[in-house]
Amino acid sequence: MISVNSKLPGAGTTIFTVMSALAAEVGAINLSQGFPDYETSPELIELVNQSMKNGFNQYAPMAGYMPLREEISKKTEKLYGAYYNPDTEITITAGGTQAIYTAITAVINPNDEVIIFEPAFDCYAPAIKIAGGVVKALELEPPDYHIRWDLVKKLVNNRTRMIILNTPHNPTATILQKEDIDALSAIVKNRDIFILSDEVYEHLIYDGQTHHGMARYPELRERSFVVASFGKPFHATGWKVGYCMAPAPLMSEFRKVHQFLVFCVSSAVQAGIAEYLKNERHYLDLPEFFTEKRDYFRNGLESTRFELLPCAGTYFQSVRYNRITDEKDSDFALRLTKEFGVAVIPVSVFYSKATDHHVLRFCFAKKQQTLDNAIERLIKV
Repeated sequence: MISVNSKLPGAGTTIFTVMSALAAEVGAINLSQGFPDYETSPELIELVNQSMKNGFNQYAPMAGYMPLREEISKKTEKLYGAYYNPDTEITITAGGTQAIYTAITAVINPNDEVIIFEPAFDCYAPAIKIAGGVVKALELEPPDYHIRWDLVKKLVNNRTRMIILNTPHNPTATILQKEDIDALSAIVKNRDIFILSDEVYEHLIYDGQTHHGMARYPELRERSFVVASFGKPFHATGWKVGYCMAPAPLMSEFRKVHQFLVFCVSSAVQAGIAEYLKNERHYLDLPEFFTEKRDYFRNGLESTRFELLPCAGTYFQSVRYNRITDEKDSDFALRLTKEFGVAVIPVSVFYSKATDHHVLRFCFAKKQQTLDNAIERLIKV
């Protein structure tokens, strides 16, 4: 046998794959993996289908279909007052995960340190390690998962090369506030530190709050890779289309990796989304759409023994279960799936040390009937 010196010796199958497979095996309602069970907009599907009929079936330009990049530029300037040149500062990617991997591997070299905040989405640390970087994780705690910027400041040194942010945050459903932006700006000022900002849930922010993305702040924008997605807001996660925005010098390095990783993304889907974005209501109405689902699910959970944690963004709801059991969250998640028929994600998997605060994550991007059925089962727990 040929020996393999694994770059990710501790990595196994992602929790999302594991829990979705288990849900299918036992016939559980799947509130674990973050995808909707309702249909994508018929209008958007028709636009993509028409693009195929119109001949958008060959390679797209490496950086992406220009009309789509132009629509992204217009949207970003309208929402955040920031202009990104569609020719040199926006690249269409095969989903947010590819954009994150590309940004990390483009600028992180061996022994560079990267600060992440845990619980962290599970693709950050592996990409850092593959690039030869060193993960510096700062743990956040429920119920508010507030970033301790005084501790961040202590982590920063002359080897720190990047800080990864996620707002709205998966899995905690928290968002950055203006005081977080001020603290971050003070820390990176006059330092050669990149920011990778995962903002795939940018349009899923509730209660009239503001999305404090990096594009909004010039002093942060100039050093940031901003990652976004169309799969999450447009209920089409299987299409795997996202994008990255960054100043031209950063985007030049990003594209050097991108061209040899995927080269380009589905032509027809890009063309369809470009047309769909021309109607701004398709993204401006999303907070109202998901607020209704969030509130409906939270109201249902009030009838259970779970303790609701705040939900300011994303389509996830986290809960504590201390009033139910003292089991490890991973064990309880398995038991919920097998015995009560509701699949969830144990939040400890998002910590490198498997820190267990007895918190579970539900996805509420589901039909009302699905949520009703899940709540009916959760009431019995």
